[in-house]
Amino acid sequence: MLRRFITQPSFAQRCRCLLSRQASGDSFRQCSSSSTASSQVPVGTSVDPTADAHFPDDYASQPSATISVDRSGLNNPPGSTSVYLFIFIRISVEMCLNLLVVVAEHSHEPSEDSELVKHLKSIIKFRGGPISVAEYMEEVLINPKAGFYINRDIFGAEGDFITSPEVSQMFGEMVGVWAMCLWEQMGQPNRVNLVELGPGRGTLMADLLRGASKFENFIQSINIHMVEVSPALKKIQKTTLKCNHEDGADENTATTFTGTPISWYSTLEEVPIGVPAIIIAHEFFDALPVYQFQKASRGWCEKMIDVGEDSKFRIVLSPQPTPATLYLLKRFKWARTEELTKLEHVEVCPRAMDLTQTIAKRISSDGGGALIIDYGLDAIVSDSLQAIRKHKFVNILDDPGSADLSAYVDFPAIKNSAEEVSEDVCAYGPITQSQFLGNLGINFRVEALLQNCTDEQAESLRTGYWRLVGDGDAPFWEGPNEQTPIGMGTRYLAMAIVNKKQGAPVPFL
Repeated sequence: MLRRFITQPSFAQRCRCLLSRQASGDSFRQCSSSSTASSQVPVGTSVDPTADAHFPDDYASQPSATISVDRSGLNNPPGSTSVYLFIFIRISVEMCLNLLVVVAEHSHEPSEDSELVKHLKSIIKFRGGPISVAEYMEEVLINPKAGFYINRDIFGAEGDFITSPEVSQMFGEMVGVWAMCLWEQMGQPNRVNLVELGPGRGTLMADLLRGASKFENFIQSINIHMVEVSPALKKIQKTTLKCNHEDGADENTATTFTGTPISWYSTLEEVPIGVPAIIIAHEFFDALPVYQFQKASRGWCEKMIDVGEDSKFRIVLSPQPTPATLYLLKRFKWARTEELTKLEHVEVCPRAMDLTQTIAKRISSDGGGALIIDYGLDAIVSDSLQAIRKHKFVNILDDPGSADLSAYVDFPAIKNSAEEVSEDVCAYGPITQSQFLGNLGINFRVEALLQNCTDEQAESLRTGYWRLVGDGDAPFWEGPNEQTPIGMGTRYLAMAIVNKKQGAPVPFL
């Protein structure tokens, strides 16, 4: 009954007819994209070609009616009736429009859009304009109900991608060697916070603890702190680390198979301070949301995500400078002149800069260091945002929430962010993952493991070793071409941030 009433045209049309005589409406406005964007925009996105037009400062998703009231007439009784009439009409129209929205949202008509897609479109609609690539990326990855990382196991052969710890136990063991070397440089303190950001399945930490278990002083000194937002991954981590929970204890605290205390947090800021920290961030920074910019005739414009007339997501350009432009200008200050002259696209990651400064402040005050390993560049990043589903690259706007989104890490921005916030810390690197693991002794480790293993295990070890330190296709591979191991040794980079009092860390000497 209610739906029939509010969808009948007579009442709404009469209201709009009356309003049109007294109201002025804003014209429809939206971002446009530059004509130069077509070669860089992912396949399947649409671009508005009117990049050089003049745009207003705000956006509007639909025409809005307003009533212009001459307030001087409020003192004139004869005119007051018309004023109240117009106010009544406006309130009635707004109530009807609100009811239409409510009914539409609760309609049981079938829809092909996922819950996350509906959520993203509602943000764009009710905000009255497009959202940043960073906001889109954050919703896709960690939306509490439908984010890619939240409710699934995304790692391994059955997941969407494979990380270095899943490739070989040697990776976690070598990171453990680095942590123990840093602990010795710190003077072997009795208490250390061993923090891992984005621990995945917990494989890296398990291999680290297993490899370091013979060094009792180190094991007894550490308290493990896992920074994880995914409830599903927390459960997997607890299983991987064979955690034991005391009766009545908080579900976010336990002990690992080595008897080491372990706790879980949603952010680094929640991890206790006051003791030295060893922080590990492996493939964590690449998932932090990035803002994208494109050079147009009117200057640098931020890329935004909008909904086109076909109800599909598309990339457009902001008509005016956005708040993220401040981080773009900051990044430009750190860039070399020759870098900037050739750039047409730039990615900046404010979250990475801010997180790095949080890490640097903690290391400055408490001592310790941080190890960052990720795929990225020792230069400004141009246009690297990508989506991976089931080990294949897909369009970043295709079925959001079903694929991982990641971008290259800007290592110079991390280095400058750390050293800018404190004179007591120093950043070393980046060096390639191959150099990092090689200098820590992975060659000796693989030779030792090959001494006592089956032929099948030996093949697995050689394959894992190549993936960690090799470059390109493995030359020894004799199996199917589609399964050829591809080396990540030069694609991934490693950087360390440490307190200056401790000196240069191994293997960045």
